[in-house]
Amino acid sequence: MAWNDNNNNQNPWGDNNQTPPELDEVIKDFKNKFNGMFGSSKSSDSSSTPEAPKGSIKFIAIVGVLIWMLSGIYIIDPAEKGVVKRFGAFQEETGQGPHWHLPFPIETLNRVNVAQIRTAEIGYRNVAQGTRRFGGNVASESIMLTKDENMIDAKFAVQYKVDDAQAYLFNVASPDTTLRHVSESAIRQVVGQNTMDYILTDGRLDIADRILERSQELLHLYKTGLHITTVNMQDAQPPEQVQAAFSDAVKAREDKQRLINEAQTYSNDILPKSRGLAARILEESRAYKSEVVSKSEGESARFVQILREYEKAPVVTRERLYRETMENVFASTSKVVVDSKANSMMYLPIDKLINAKQSNTQATTQGSQEQIENPNNVRNVFRNRGVR
Repeated sequence: MAWNDNNNNQNPWGDNNQTPPELDEVIKDFKNKFNGMFGSSKSSDSSSTPEAPKGSIKFIAIVGVLIWMLSGIYIIDPAEKGVVKRFGAFQEETGQGPHWHLPFPIETLNRVNVAQIRTAEIGYRNVAQGTRRFGGNVASESIMLTKDENMIDAKFAVQYKVDDAQAYLFNVASPDTTLRHVSESAIRQVVGQNTMDYILTDGRLDIADRILERSQELLHLYKTGLHITTVNMQDAQPPEQVQAAFSDAVKAREDKQRLINEAQTYSNDILPKSRGLAARILEESRAYKSEVVSKSEGESARFVQILREYEKAPVVTRERLYRETMENVFASTSKVVVDSKANSMMYLPIDKLINAKQSNTQATTQGSQEQIENPNNVRNVFRNRGVR
């Protein structure tokens, strides 16, 4: 019901004489202006039947085309590459920043993160459930044969990233699966070319480097557009069924190495001593040789000199030699020789007196030493003398 209804003449807008326009009139006026904007000469009337204006369809079409064209605007992040496909075929590759392509269904956009480091787990799987992580062994991938015909349970983590977005999307149907198969093949090949001891001890880094090199060669051959950054050997050990026997073998190997080290230590200790002793004996023999030769040369020279003197004065030289010889002989004996021409026939045990004198001298020396070492003995001697 309109506000200017004849049934009541009250004005709800105030006491002035202005009245608000009819709502129906406002709507009709807006329709007329809208139709006139698109070339429609017909004005709507309350009694005429409403018809869809031709200009409204054109307006809607233009707006739809604008929205469709605007849907082709896209922005590429710094870590991404944009690949535009036209009816499924490669059109162009775009980098960081805003771009535009023909909207769907003519052209479509694929975003590829080329900075993300992805991980392929060979021989195991890590599963995350909320804040908890679970790890499991995949025996079909981890159990492999070594060069010395031993079984080994090895787990590897292969980290890689996308190097060529176009090759990643178009050359291989499933590049990530292909990388997993290629890595597993390279792992089995490299492990099969080495012994178990080398893989478990000194060859962990070398094995990982060779697996990376071989896997990258195959990926380049298949043109997958992937680049392997690192290969890490997470774990390598014998299968669980032979773990006890392998532990015994490892212990025996360690004992063997320990004994070898001990023997090497003993050898390093005894060989220098033996070499030193041998060198000392050689030096002593050389010194003895030099001494004997020098002494012999000196004796021969002395004999020659004596011979010359003997030829000059035989009696004097003979007497001097006799006296020197007797002096050397009697110097080491305790006998006393008395001339038979002497008048005195008295015999004294001079040799025994000499021996007794030597014994007393030794006893006195020992007693002095004991008194120096034990001064209490001297005190006891003086006390005994006081008592007497």
